[in-house]
Amino acid sequence: MRKRRLPPRLMLLALTLLAACAAGGPNVVDRTGRSAPSRGEIPASGSAFGNYLVGRFASEELDTKVAADSLLLALRSEPDQPEIVRRAFVALLLDGRADALRLARRLPDNASAQLVLFGADVAGARWDRAETRARGLSRQGPVAALQPVLLAWSHAGRGQTDQAIATLRPLAEQGRFRALNALHAALIADLANRPREAERFVRQALADQPEPTLRLAMLAAGILNRAGRPAEAVRLLDQLALSSDELALAVLEPARQVVLTQRAIQGPADGIAEAYVALGSALRGQGLEEMATLMARLALRLRPSFAPALMLLADTLAEGERLDAARETLLLINENDPLFGPAQLRQAALLDRLGRVDEAEALLRRLAEALPGVPQPLTRLGDLQRRRGRFAEAVLAYDGAIARSLPARPSDWPLFYARGISRERSGNWPGAEEDLLYALTLSPEQPFVLNYLAYTWADMGVNLERARAMLEGAAAQRPQDGNIADSLGWVLFRMGLLPAAIAQLERAVELEPRNATINDHLGDVYWAAGREGEGRFQWQRALTMDPEPAEAARIQMKIDTGLPRAVRR
Repeated sequence: MRKRRLPPRLMLLALTLLAACAAGGPNVVDRTGRSAPSRGEIPASGSAFGNYLVGRFASEELDTKVAADSLLLALRSEPDQPEIVRRAFVALLLDGRADALRLARRLPDNASAQLVLFGADVAGARWDRAETRARGLSRQGPVAALQPVLLAWSHAGRGQTDQAIATLRPLAEQGRFRALNALHAALIADLANRPREAERFVRQALADQPEPTLRLAMLAAGILNRAGRPAEAVRLLDQLALSSDELALAVLEPARQVVLTQRAIQGPADGIAEAYVALGSALRGQGLEEMATLMARLALRLRPSFAPALMLLADTLAEGERLDAARETLLLINENDPLFGPAQLRQAALLDRLGRVDEAEALLRRLAEALPGVPQPLTRLGDLQRRRGRFAEAVLAYDGAIARSLPARPSDWPLFYARGISRERSGNWPGAEEDLLYALTLSPEQPFVLNYLAYTWADMGVNLERARAMLEGAAAQRPQDGNIADSLGWVLFRMGLLPAAIAQLERAVELEPRNATINDHLGDVYWAAGREGEGRFQWQRALTMDPEPAEAARIQMKIDTGLPRAVRR
């Protein structure tokens, strides 16, 4: 029997009780010579070991508040334990507490602690000390990428623009982090009112990233506009606005004018915060959530209302299932900030995940009304309704989103795909088929659209040759996709090619062993091939995999009565 792990909160409670029990016994003396509490007496702080255990567990569960509180209690009892000092510092920093600075001074060899102290020197305009700390940073690990940028901003803080740019120039021309170093050279030149130099460096950054991130594009557009290249700046923002992603909202009016006309960097602290967020975003992309959170927190120590840092922090909190904390973080983004629109969309997604569906829908409807030419809020509303099986309502939301997207672009295929699914599930197959075919005209090789359309045709027993060709193309693109393998096997079954269908569906079950539909299909094909015992076994397996109620009833009927040999569903 599989052991069940206690839920995190219950585990914390259990550890806390263990901490209390570990706090004492009769006539116990701790290592300092002080009498420990007798059994049954629970001190206010618990034992150092117990609080350390609670703090360690809370850290692993990404509950930074409990981790920080518990590790501070442990530190109070054992103030000289290096491991407790280190873990308490990290917990305080991850929880966004100012007193992380106090512990940072006790950790001369910790890179994060040195960045906290560096930030304190920057905030105090102690540029000599900031430069010394930047030079002393480790040349190993993720922070190594930041060292030249931090050193350059330290020079800029003293007004040494030439030296700052000279630090970054060779690294902007070659090396692993060319775009990062080129961008910060551009930002330093732009801050010093040297537009031609800023333009040259920002072009290097853009050349190194043909598909720039939102932040790079926004910063570059401002620099190009100030360098007398307004048409290029607008074109860069237009390219972002073509995206169907939520971040397209960040470059709509009036946010566009903020991006083009207002400098995003007002001083070295702002530039350093930009560097922290860039590194944090890259680390998050590699699955290093804790390091990404640390970078976001370091940025917010320098720029408390910095929207990109708040967005990054909210993403890491949501990844750790701290959904309420993620929402509270997004609420800190000012409504005049270019990222306010994207933050609102993420708010709706978090409300949806929290089960507060009515609030999520209301927020999306308000956004749709406030942004009448923008499809994203209605697209998200349709997605929310479709996930909950409200297909007819989803169709209406997608209708509105598509009306706002015309004329359609190749990147709009997911919108027609989603409406096609919703139309099919709400009983409108002609409309669904029209949408799915149109999605393929926008993006002819999309494997998901090919799979959905071809499988539905196979289920209806029509266009089988064309469906087979489409699914073979989809399978070539995604050979490890069990659902596509299942669809191809189902088409072969409908064509009467039983040996090929069995081989294909057996492979699909290998790829997706816990998929009820695939196991059900394999059972049907076994039965049709005269392997009735194996067919009934597959149906029984499928029933253990939580099929939808209607599917479960249909599978049970087959277990009870079997299928006629001639059945071709």
